[in-house]
Amino acid sequence: MSTTTRPGMRAFWTSLPVEGRWLLSTVVVQTLGRGLTLPFTIIYMHEVRGISLDLAGLLMAFIAVVALAVTGPGGALVDRLGARRMLLFSTSAQVVGCTVIAFATSPLEFALGFAFLGFNFGVSWPAFNALVAAVTTGETRQQYFGINFALVNLGIGTGGIIGGFYADVSDPSTFSAIFLADAACMLVPIALLLGPLRHVHGRAESPEDADPSAGSYLAIVRQPAVLWLTALTFLATFVGYGQIEAGLPAFARTVSEVSTRVIGFGFAVNTATIVLLQFVVLRRISGHRRTRVLLVMSALWVTSWLLLGLTGLVPGTTAAALGVLAFNAVFALGETLLQPTIPAITNDLAPDHLRGRYNAVSAGAFQAGTILGPVVAGFMLNHGWSWAFVAMIVVGCALMAVLALILERLITPVVNGITAGDTTPLADPATGEPVITD
Repeated sequence: MSTTTRPGMRAFWTSLPVEGRWLLSTVVVQTLGRGLTLPFTIIYMHEVRGISLDLAGLLMAFIAVVALAVTGPGGALVDRLGARRMLLFSTSAQVVGCTVIAFATSPLEFALGFAFLGFNFGVSWPAFNALVAAVTTGETRQQYFGINFALVNLGIGTGGIIGGFYADVSDPSTFSAIFLADAACMLVPIALLLGPLRHVHGRAESPEDADPSAGSYLAIVRQPAVLWLTALTFLATFVGYGQIEAGLPAFARTVSEVSTRVIGFGFAVNTATIVLLQFVVLRRISGHRRTRVLLVMSALWVTSWLLLGLTGLVPGTTAAALGVLAFNAVFALGETLLQPTIPAITNDLAPDHLRGRYNAVSAGAFQAGTILGPVVAGFMLNHGWSWAFVAMIVVGCALMAVLALILERLITPVVNGITAGDTTPLADPATGEPVITD
């Protein structure tokens, strides 16, 4: 076990460069707008603009499809043009998209707005992560990703509460207002990137001896360490976030038979758990192998899905409602372990001049999981395969643990969060062959 000192919040803030402080200080404001609109977009389309529920669902999926399509080119442009410049483009697209949606009345107009949102989601992930990696290193980088995740949840959760009180289906102007507010919130990071962060381009020059072919996506994904990390990211998204927005509410309503109010409280429990425990968790995992942290996360997610499955034995009861709430708390605790680890491994593994592409590979795996997860959940639960659905998720969580152990052999202890001791991986990250030491 490493003897690394576990930093407190003050030590973290002190170690953070000024650029990192600027980035972190505006997270809640810019995600507040996202929270205003995220829970109510499909309601806006269906109940206010009269678009059928099935078409509204397809339009929502269109966002993820666009995001997946632009992630690869976006990552390459991050390396070529710089993370700051691409983040400016993507955030500006969010402003345009929200403004279009605020006044949209037809499916075509919503599709146009969602195309801009999809562009933002697909490009902003590799751009933002690359920018964070450009201004942070080592343990501070892991701390940053975790705290950023907590602040994102705080902003979205607060925005959701405000939007819930303000949005009124009998008054379309209230929905226009929250989407315009979302657009206005995006002006904060734009001002930040044009002002205090204008000198941070987030682009590294390629080394003179670098192999040009090593920068292709095929060459990157062919590396066993990247391949297994990508598989782990996809699986974590498929069994996690891909189900939180579809599988969880569908199971809770049709199998557990709980009210929509319980489901809403469940998401509040999820947000509160992350906001209250994220920094505590960061202190506990500091200096430990990130892959071992992922093992604990897998165990927590297995527990959470088993809790949800058991609610199907007592449908419509108080026990079922409590089980759904418990699921959200345990699942959220697992999230606090996931978010600091995979982004940190990705950016510590990536060469500086290819960080945009490495983050794009990770983002692509995430987008694919969010697309496939709801499709599989909807199909299985629509056919009444509720127990098979839970079993599939549990097996997926167990497989994540296996992938984490495989990955541990392919990355150095430094990449894995250990800053002291031997830095030799057990296997060659490029070939997967065992490393022979004297």
